[in-house]
Amino acid sequence: MSALPVQPAASGRRARVLRALEITPWVRRAPPGETSAGGDAAPQAAMNSGVACVVVLPEQCSSRELDLIGRALNTCGAGIARAARVRTRHGQLGADIPEAAAYLVFGEAQAHALGRALPLAVMQRAQIVLADEPALVLGSAAAKRRLWSALRSLRRALAQAGS
Repeated sequence: MSALPVQPAASGRRARVLRALEITPWVRRAPPGETSAGGDAAPQAAMNSGVACVVVLPEQCSSRELDLIGRALNTCGAGIARAARVRTRHGQLGADIPEAAAYLVFGEAQAHALGRALPLAVMQRAQIVLADEPALVLGSAAAKRRLWSALRSLRRALAQAGS
């Protein structure tokens, strides 16, 4: 008995299936003049808008807290793992905060600082996801669960923005 030959899936269907399975396909980089075949639409949309995600952190974070946050962001794929990280200073964000499709904010004080720093039009277009302060995430199982839920909703928001 011989097996049936496997037919390659159409690239659009493949992208939809991979998105439904929450799998980030790796695409080989092409030289500047060429376009790569296949790939996911989310990274392309993120490149068109400038920045896909910005992580807003408190001013004082220990190295253990930063390591935990970095590892959590790595589990969500390269797009979120490479997200711009911005720290508050004296309860304020600088004027140079990038415009992004989504913001992951650690702590209520940082959320207020983000609200004061961003223009209203940017806030209405962006998905803002609030997580607990890093010190609380480090010491509480419930806070870790809330962080995973926040990361999951962040991934969904970025996937919807890309399609």
